Amino acid sequence: MDDFQIDLRDLKEGLTEMSFMLDDDFFGRLEGATLKRGRLRCDLSVNRTDTFFELKFHISGMVIVPCDLCLDDMEQPIEANETLACQLGEEDRSDDELVVVARENGVLDISWFVYEFVNLAVPIRHVHAPGKCNAAMMSILDEYSVSRRDDEDEEESADPRWDALRKLKQ
Repeated sequence: MDDFQIDLRDLKEGLTEMSFMLDDDFFGRLEGATLKRGRLRCDLSVNRTDTFFELKFHISGMVIVPCDLCLDDMEQPIEANETLACQLGEEDRSDDELVVVARENGVLDISWFVYEFVNLAVPIRHVHAPGKCNAAMMSILDEYSVSRRDDEDEEESADPRWDALRKLKQ
């Protein structure tokens, strides 16, 4: 993933802008990635001040995820704006607020950060637009739906004493 290696020592002070394309190849090269397909654009602006770097990511496009209802693949639009603070230091380390890159190496691999930003932008629930789900799967789902079965079971196992009380109510 050489495209996503940024040599922080070579960046000039001030603002530097870069752009990356994320495609199926990008997702395929990441080990442990749950997202496998997509087409996104990542615009990155790096603001350097001495040994401190502020990285601002703007990611837009779409990823392919399975629909939660019919399990067919669907396109999920993604739009994300994230910021990452980075600093040159003695050794590589990272926490929630700051990434420190060893001064002797000076190279920051942003591929996993970009992947995580995309992954966090995917909604928890992803469902096709109404009427776009796989019709065959939806008919099977309706047939075995718990709520539908519960209604039928209630009608079949209705206690006759309750029927008498319903008549009184009316």
